[in-house]
Amino acid sequence: MGIKSTHKPGFDVLIIARHGRPALSRKVRLTWREYRDWWQAYDAGGLADDQIAPNGISTLAQEADLVVSSTLPRAMQTAHIARSAAADLVDVVFVEAPLPPPHLPLLKLRPKTWGTLARICWFWGFPDGMETVDEARIRAGEAAEMLEREASGGKLVLLTAHGWFNRMIRTQLVRRGWVCTENQGDLHWKYRRFERKTAQIHNT
Repeated sequence: MGIKSTHKPGFDVLIIARHGRPALSRKVRLTWREYRDWWQAYDAGGLADDQIAPNGISTLAQEADLVVSSTLPRAMQTAHIARSAAADLVDVVFVEAPLPPPHLPLLKLRPKTWGTLARICWFWGFPDGMETVDEARIRAGEAAEMLEREASGGKLVLLTAHGWFNRMIRTQLVRRGWVCTENQGDLHWKYRRFERKTAQIHNT
């Protein structure tokens, strides 16, 4: 699929990108308590060294009217690598949804496995004192509203954020009348492109 680096007149454009490859190793086996600590270190850490942004993201970042990032280091560094400058807007509303691991004694699993179990349990009502699914959905709606406000008037806005919460924002954008015109999936450095006619009337 070709890179869409510009947008046709009369459309607001949002590029919702996942951050680059983090530095923290996933080649470990952890108890559920250790995974909780590992995830905190993951949030506090940045990207692996010597990464280069793919041409598509780099081009879009350079042409964007506004580059937005979550407050987590891996997202902010992704924005900086993509455009060789800091994001214009950094906001906590875009941080990843929580991953509270289920309390399963004796098991030692890879972070990826714990992450899958944690996401399933969180989705089905195990927040473990963290943000709930319903609260995250409300936040995703706030994030979508912020992005579409910044893109209004035919602008191109690029967000660097996180895999699962980006999906939650996507759901909110579609409900607001945005159309996904390019979908690269959820891997590191990949993005989805959303378009909507400028000044389109919509119900929220």
